[in-house]
Amino acid sequence: MTYSKVEKSIFWPSLLLILGVTVLLVIFRQDAGPTLESWLEQITYRLDWAFELLTIGLFIILLWLMLGRYSRVKLGGVDDQPEFSRFSWGGMLFSASMGTSIMFWSIVEPLYYYTWPPFGLEAESHAAAEYAVSYGLFHWGISAWALYALPAVVMAYSFYVLKNPSLKISSACRGVLGKHADGFVGKAIDVLVIWSMIGGLGTSLGLGVPMVSAVLGNLVGVEPSLTLNIVIIIIWTFIFSTSAYFGLYKGIRKLSDLNIYMALGLAVFVIIAGPTLFILSYFTNSLGIMLDNFLLMSLYTDPINQSGFPQAWTVFYWAWFAATAPFIGIFVARISKGRTIRELVFNVLLWGSLGSWLYFGVFGGYAMDLQLSGTLDLIGIQAESGDPSVIVAVLNSLPMPVLVSAFFVILGFIFLATSLDSASYVIASVATEELGPDSQPARWHRLMWGILLSALAISLTMTGGLNVVQTSSVLVAIPVLLMYILMTVSLIKWLKKNEDKHVYHR
Repeated sequence: MTYSKVEKSIFWPSLLLILGVTVLLVIFRQDAGPTLESWLEQITYRLDWAFELLTIGLFIILLWLMLGRYSRVKLGGVDDQPEFSRFSWGGMLFSASMGTSIMFWSIVEPLYYYTWPPFGLEAESHAAAEYAVSYGLFHWGISAWALYALPAVVMAYSFYVLKNPSLKISSACRGVLGKHADGFVGKAIDVLVIWSMIGGLGTSLGLGVPMVSAVLGNLVGVEPSLTLNIVIIIIWTFIFSTSAYFGLYKGIRKLSDLNIYMALGLAVFVIIAGPTLFILSYFTNSLGIMLDNFLLMSLYTDPINQSGFPQAWTVFYWAWFAATAPFIGIFVARISKGRTIRELVFNVLLWGSLGSWLYFGVFGGYAMDLQLSGTLDLIGIQAESGDPSVIVAVLNSLPMPVLVSAFFVILGFIFLATSLDSASYVIASVATEELGPDSQPARWHRLMWGILLSALAISLTMTGGLNVVQTSSVLVAIPVLLMYILMTVSLIKWLKKNEDKHVYHR
């Protein structure tokens, strides 16, 4: 295994941008918060059509890639074989993408849809309950994973077929940018991608730290506090820094495997211990509603009633996923040597969606059963004490609540650690000069980004600026819209130009 040199023209501007913006956000957080929130609202309301057309358009392009003439193109040479088993491969792509976000939103999101339903439905009605889990299945399903799959295909084709010696989004745009991919435009794209990763991880930390803090505090009888939050971030730092240090094969893969086994174990326990038949029946019904209304949900902007529902949820999610997609695309591309285009697209869409649907079906269904049956007033808890308290209440309602809560905390640590170690690996890859298929970024480089991410998280947690970073990351989604177009055009040009050089899987 060889280690590559740092590319200073990306490394230093990225580092200075992140530190500079963070300092400014901390100093001016009182003004920055409302300003960024206002910008975000402008984006989601004025560009709702753009994000929705982009997402459904990507899904159509991916269907063409999966079923068309280039579906059997191998991402690599004649002798290249997949480096990871299908289980480890699927586990890494899911764990890197979802983090603790899926644990958080699968429980609380259906409650929001129940109290603020789409399509002008009456709040807390039977119709609202029907859509509560189905909209979660939609937001975290095929469309979300389509936003991740396209960059992964383009990056993998660039890296393993064209042998471009770097894991950078600028390289994936080379088909359109040409020589400019190595100039200022290319560098600007890569620095922007690193910022979007930092912001996306800020979102994961912003959700994960309060959630784990609430559950852990309830376990040990301590009130959630700033000190507890910092202790949690330090523990996370140790876990993912160790994993990132050992690299892709010995660290990240093994942590992802453990993560998937634990996540499946917890879901199976809730199915068995909870109202089994209701969970299974409610999931089946919700999946049917989602599939039946897929096009309506995909293109719903509500311009007449102007409820704001699609902008607050669907458009925000597409912008958030688009902002973090370059990071996921680079990581999934790196672990996909030897796969075909069809295999890559199919597995990202299928396993990503199934994993998300499992969590929303099980935990969303269980939370809704507690609410609808009158066992727990989760909506009242949510209004009075916030979302983390809802998660504590749901876990305490299960058999063996202490054991389940402890398991949930450990899973939360590992889930976010798998995202953070993948991120530090990818950021280091983007800021590295050249990477061959068998080389990795330097260990100190991977560790440095991991430690920097933690230092930023602690400083922003102490100053209350983490939400501002979350918002700023979504603003990056505007230039990412253009990146998607550049990547798509580049891929189509490359596929047509290199048709006689492709290795096809039989």
